[in-house]
Parts: sequence; C-alpha cells; structure tokens
Amino acid sequence: MAGLPFDQRDGVIWYDGEFVPWTDAKVHVLTHGLHYASCVFEGERAYGGRIFKSGEHTQRLHASANVLGFEIPYSEEVINAAKEELLTRMNLVDAYLRPVAWRGSEMMGVSAQHNTIHLAIAAWEWPSYFKPEERLKGIRLDMAKYRRPDPQTAPFKSKAAGLYMICTLSKHEAERKGYADAMMLDWRGQVAEATGANVFFVKDGKIHTPDPDCFLNGITRRTVIGLARDRGIEVIERVIMPEELEGFEQCFLTGTAAEVTPVSEIGPYSFTVGDMTKTLMEAYDAAVRAGK
Repeated sequence: MAGLPFDQRDGVIWYDGEFVPWTDAKVHVLTHGLHYASCVFEGERAYGGRIFKSGEHTQRLHASANVLGFEIPYSEEVINAAKEELLTRMNLVDAYLRPVAWRGSEMMGVSAQHNTIHLAIAAWEWPSYFKPEERLKGIRLDMAKYRRPDPQTAPFKSKAAGLYMICTLSKHEAERKGYADAMMLDWRGQVAEATGANVFFVKDGKIHTPDPDCFLNGITRRTVIGLARDRGIEVIERVIMPEELEGFEQCFLTGTAAEVTPVSEIGPYSFTVGDMTKTLMEAYDAAVRAGK
C-alpha cells in the first residue's frame, strides 16, 4: 500500500454523510476549493483504535472553516462519530485521518458565496512522517526561502489549504538538497516553524519555542508543552532569532504527523538528540496510547 497512489486505494471514504467506495470519492475539476483554496483540513492519528484528541481536531476544523467564511454542515458529534465508524470499516488500529472541507463547484470565480460546502474524511495506515532511521538520529533541516506571512495578510489561525503552498515549495527544495524538511522564518525574520510542524529548542535545562503569533498553535505543540510542564520543565514561549540557534543544545519538532521528532541540524547549526528530547518523545508516546 505504501507506494500505491492515493486515488487507487481500497476501502471507503466518508463523503457528505455517506460511506462511498474509495475510488468514487471525487470532485469536479471546477471545484472552487481547487482553484481558490477555499478549503480547510485536519490531520489526526489513531493509536490502538482511539483517535487522539479527536474532539479538539473537530473543533478546530469548524473554527478554520469559520475563519474562511463558511460553515461546515455537520455537527462536531456527527463528524466525531463518522471518524470512529470509518476506522472500524477500514479495519484500522494505528492510522492517520484526514477530514477536509471545501467549497464546491456551483460558482466559478473569486466570489462563491452560495457554493455547497462539502466534507470528506479519509483514513489510512501511515506509520511515520519522517523515515524511522532519520528520526532516531535526528532529522536535518534546510533554511527555507519563503517566510510565514504577516497575520494581516493571511488567516493564520485557520488550518487552510492555501497557507501550505509555501510549505510544499520549501519542503520540496529542502528534499532536493538532501534535507528532510525546512525551517521557516516569519515575515519579521524570526524563527517560526517547520513546513508542517512546530519547533522547540533546549538550553540549560529549559525549553524555548517561538510564540505562535503568526502560525498555527498546534494541538501536538500544546500537548507537549503540557507534558513538559507536568515534569517540572520550564517552557518559555518567546521571540527567537535565527542567530540564537548556535547556542541551543537540542531541537525537536512536534505535530500530529511528526509526533515528537528530534532535529540534528538546521542549516549550519547542529544539535544533539539529548535526554530531554527523548523524555518528551517517550511521554508523548505514552500519552497518545493512553488516549489522554
């Protein structure tokens, strides 16, 4: 299954309230979400048959749609139940889930006030976002050319598809250079995040992480901050300038797909996969498998 194109897989997808065969879950080429990025999504993981923080993800999906000016026509209860039933129908225990909502094809143009809002949910087996051998020794990041935009120019509090265009460009360029991902600065030149994950640094027994004032405050990010503070580790959310990277000892990324992933390099800067990073990797793994 790993190398099979996503449009050719077996199973079912929840699509506008019904379970349809995987290969029948299609949209028209003139769908507004394709042309104008009027689309929001979530990435979720199930561990041992339980979706981690399913309710929080569904709440954020609704909130993201509202930021983009549309309302998803399914309640949180309906969506949460659909995700659970989808796992059962797909016979999945450890899985990745992708709810996605978008404007349909009734109107084609920048304005599409009356287009139907669609919602689909897919689930599949996806063990690790980064290669396991790279993750254990720490992945290597490039410095991205593109920057996270000024909040006055983009709806950064929404997990909106359009915001990921510069992420795809940055990750592709990094991979062409032999890196696993890229570190993005914000429009002010401050450290922001990786292309699909939040970033943390360790120095003198304390954790430092950028203040999420222009990028998504990830659910995994908040979870890991809680896990660290529960263990008496001080977490400082603040402005971090790129020249500070030289003084940090450890670095790791967090995200639903990335989980807690150590970083060994960001451009010219090197980090060790230290005890604090390992502690939080283990703590996060225990938390998701406990369903907390």
